[in-house]
Amino acid sequence: MKIVIAILAVLLWIGLLEILRRAGLKFWRYLAGSCGLFLILMILVRPFVTVPLARVVTALAGIMGKVTGIFQAYFRYGVIFIDSASGAITVNIDLECSGVIEISAFISLLFLFSVYNIPERIYVGVIGTLYTILTNALRITIICVFIHFCGTDFYYVAHTFIGRIIFYVLQVILYFYVFTRPQIKRTKTGGFSYNAAGTAKAVEEEEKA
Repeated sequence: MKIVIAILAVLLWIGLLEILRRAGLKFWRYLAGSCGLFLILMILVRPFVTVPLARVVTALAGIMGKVTGIFQAYFRYGVIFIDSASGAITVNIDLECSGVIEISAFISLLFLFSVYNIPERIYVGVIGTLYTILTNALRITIICVFIHFCGTDFYYVAHTFIGRIIFYVLQVILYFYVFTRPQIKRTKTGGFSYNAAGTAKAVEEEEKA
């Protein structure tokens, strides 16, 4: 029953996008497309990718832990064990720490971003996803380092403030180079593409959209 409802919801979403396209309402089509895709990814895809993503992030963060001996990562369980002068603490890499929410938001915003043509969106989407995974692993690593040297009482500050600030600053950089900078450049030049051959095609696709 849930599958049927999900399929109907996706079909209604696709139909809404087509109606908005025919009406020439580009902004509302982009808004509906981004929000709709984000909900679809969070409802249908998230349950299947959260655990694998958590394991990948744990494994990447564990590289630094293994080299320095500061903490131990058990990627099969998505768990990191951190030892400090004030005791030991175990950190679970769950939904929030896996990066699935940030990746879903990025892909959703890129889905109908008309500055890029479809091959470019796929390319940028893959690069942006990998970048988000790496920066998230860096965030977890920094949190573990702070806990190791400052003690377990520092967990809340390290996780809630330091780790998030570093991660979101890096995400802002990603969004600037993916969304803001190309848009400004296209406004100035009348077209943008990562390859010269794709520029004219991107412009034609936007005019048809």
